[in-house]
Amino acid sequence: MPFWKPPRDWASLGLDPVALSLGPFDLRWYSLAYIVGILAGWWLLLRMVRLPGAPMTKRHVDDLVTWATIGVIAGGRLAYVLFYDPGTYLAEPLRILFLWEGGMAFHGGLVGVILAIVFYGRAHGLAVWRVLDYVAVVTPIGLFLGRLANFVNGELWGRPTDGSWGLVFPGAGPYPRHPSQLYEAALEGVVLFLVLNALFWLTQARLRPGLLGGLFVGLYGLFRFAVEFVREPDVQLGTLPWGLTMGQTLSLPMILFGLWHVAEVRRRVPVRP
Repeated sequence: MPFWKPPRDWASLGLDPVALSLGPFDLRWYSLAYIVGILAGWWLLLRMVRLPGAPMTKRHVDDLVTWATIGVIAGGRLAYVLFYDPGTYLAEPLRILFLWEGGMAFHGGLVGVILAIVFYGRAHGLAVWRVLDYVAVVTPIGLFLGRLANFVNGELWGRPTDGSWGLVFPGAGPYPRHPSQLYEAALEGVVLFLVLNALFWLTQARLRPGLLGGLFVGLYGLFRFAVEFVREPDVQLGTLPWGLTMGQTLSLPMILFGLWHVAEVRRRVPVRP
């Protein structure tokens, strides 16, 4: 008799998408993931800029958090609308503003954050590539928490599996499925965080403009591309005519850019601390 038998039904875990309910107001785990991710990234950035040769000051970090928050929400929402469900939002444009209904795309959020940093950095005379490096190091915190929130919500499940770790998710049919949200939390969150932070704190990678940012883009794209093989495609899209999911299609340019950019960065002279 096995020492521990994994649950087969997501509902048996007793998870509730609502973290706190106060009368008509519900604080959901997904919203809390964004809040905690931003605050934790802010805290870590403040410690990173204490090292010699940092590209920004504490004041810049405080301002940048606001810009990045706007960028990730606006970019993530617009990308979801454009790439994943344009028909629904063309029919009801006002629903684009209904963020509480869910529907965010990381690829768009990434573009939104990059644009926010570029605009802010240029306006304040900062070395944009180096600022992007610092932000890349803390971003996996939000990715980790966001994927855990997806699991708590019982959404974005994987394809059917015969593995003992498969779970029957509500609304996904009677067959156990890969808990692909947890795979992504482990790869995009834990592994990416450990790799980038080890390079930042234990090597001189932070002094090579663009290196950490390029690694983040390439590794995220690689991890997302791989997990998409066991993640159920979005029902409104399915597998695209060229044999990839939308997530893989958007991740492939990230992998290629990451490879190219890291190769380019290695040719540059590092800055002095």
